[in-house]
Amino acid sequence: MSVNMTKTRHKFSLANKLKRVIWLLVDMFLFKPFMPRVFKKYRVFILKVFGAQISWNAMVYANVKIWAPWNLEMKPFSCLGPKVDCYNQGKITIGENATISQKAYLCASSHDYTKRNHDLFLAPINIESKAWVAAGAFIGPGVTLGEGAIVGATASVFKDVEPWCVVGGNPAKFIKKREIVN
Repeated sequence: MSVNMTKTRHKFSLANKLKRVIWLLVDMFLFKPFMPRVFKKYRVFILKVFGAQISWNAMVYANVKIWAPWNLEMKPFSCLGPKVDCYNQGKITIGENATISQKAYLCASSHDYTKRNHDLFLAPINIESKAWVAAGAFIGPGVTLGEGAIVGATASVFKDVEPWCVVGGNPAKFIKKREIVN
């Protein structure tokens, strides 16, 4: 397991900053107020307007915090659960039937502590199909969760997780292989 170090040093343009301000206003007044599940497609529509590549079948709760919709990709039947913090300065991709449970934190950027001025870098997060990030877990920059992987509640993941593995703890460590029983 190794961290996907496709890091990109980054400074945000004025256009990006303006887009963020507009998104914050829309998020506050047009996205978050519509809590009931009947507004699911409405929230998907708002995210699409802001550049998210998101399936109409994806589920995004109203109290999710999304930093930049234009850096979000969600496949069919994927879910961002209640109070998830999707800090996607870098791209975050969530595969088909993948679930991000309540209060999880996805962080696709950090600062390079080896540089004097701690440059910001972006490193994409890829959560493959059928993966599950349990409540309160942290997924760090550059991480790929393989198909069917499970991250236990409150775990902190800094390295890739192999397909069909269960990990937990801080830092997350292999617990067992995931087996599907019919």
